[in-house]
Amino acid sequence: MDKRYDIAVVGAGIVGLACALAAARRGLSVVVIDRDAQANGASIRNFGFVTVTGQPRGLVWRRAHRSRAVWDEVAAEAGIPVLQRGLWLPVRRPEAVTVLDAFMATEMGEGCRLLTADEARVRAPDATGPETAATLWSPHDLRVDSRTAIPRLAAWLADRYGVVFLRQTAVHAVEPPRIVTARGVIEAGAAVVCPGDDFASLFPDRLSNAGLVRCKLQMMRLASPGFTLPAPVMSDLGLVRYGGYADLPETAPLRARLQAEQGDALANGVHLIAVQEADGDLVVGDSHHDAATPDPFAGEAVDRLILDEWRAATGHPAPPVLQRWTGTYARGPHASLIESPHPRVRLALVTAGNGASTGFAFGEEVIANLFEETSEP
Repeated sequence: MDKRYDIAVVGAGIVGLACALAAARRGLSVVVIDRDAQANGASIRNFGFVTVTGQPRGLVWRRAHRSRAVWDEVAAEAGIPVLQRGLWLPVRRPEAVTVLDAFMATEMGEGCRLLTADEARVRAPDATGPETAATLWSPHDLRVDSRTAIPRLAAWLADRYGVVFLRQTAVHAVEPPRIVTARGVIEAGAAVVCPGDDFASLFPDRLSNAGLVRCKLQMMRLASPGFTLPAPVMSDLGLVRYGGYADLPETAPLRARLQAEQGDALANGVHLIAVQEADGDLVVGDSHHDAATPDPFAGEAVDRLILDEWRAATGHPAPPVLQRWTGTYARGPHASLIESPHPRVRLALVTAGNGASTGFAFGEEVIANLFEETSEP
């Protein structure tokens, strides 16, 4: 507590760790403060899927490309295994094929391939269902195991850059050079607050005006299906949820058809992502329900919608469920939020559920905003 740091980062999720990395790479001394003993929130309750393909066109898509590059750098140095690369997106409806044709005609389709059903079955027969009409293959994405990647990333930051972590430490006030915690006052010249979906503890006035809600998702771990996925798998439902596809005008007919055929899935924010662990098990999800305070309960009907989409996309019945869980994250009207409640403080949130995919680039932007726009030392 008697050391003075250049910057304090409040929150040790992926956004906080990304800000810590960006600051450390500038040669700054960094302390990260978190109320939990270990990573326990949205940053580990997800797929670990660093998704480039399908991210909204423009800023978010560019952030995803940059973040994927940083993940590649960090994973190699920190001993974080990259378990899968690419994206496998089989679609069943002609309207979905039209969307993929339109996507391929944009800059976002560069490097991707649109496979016919026969080509897809030759390449990955176990991940190509009988109704598959075409499959988008993208090489741009990667996947890590978030449950182990986040702790390893933190350990690497401590070892490689000397980042100090203060765990089980609540922060009561952020007023540089004083950071008031439950364990005493820390001195830091600047601070970044990365609260995740905690809108009440720090700067609640700023957050209450940002139009934020908490989004609950449901996910499952399934036993190995007995075959290897060619990459993380998505399906038709993802085309109306991910902005890189959903914002194309060609998506309107697909959305109308899905509303008629899978209205319950759309009403529950269900789309399919299926990723594979090193031991062959699957992590499958997910759903989306907004509330000021989401309940902690997972509904079987929602899980069934997710598993039904797995079967429709791949042609295989879902393997036995080994684990079920819920997670929550901050969702807002924009992809992210950077606020300046104090000249030397930034309040930073990714508010689109894509922290793993865009967090490293966002962290670089936050630190640049703080230190390049702040004239004070």
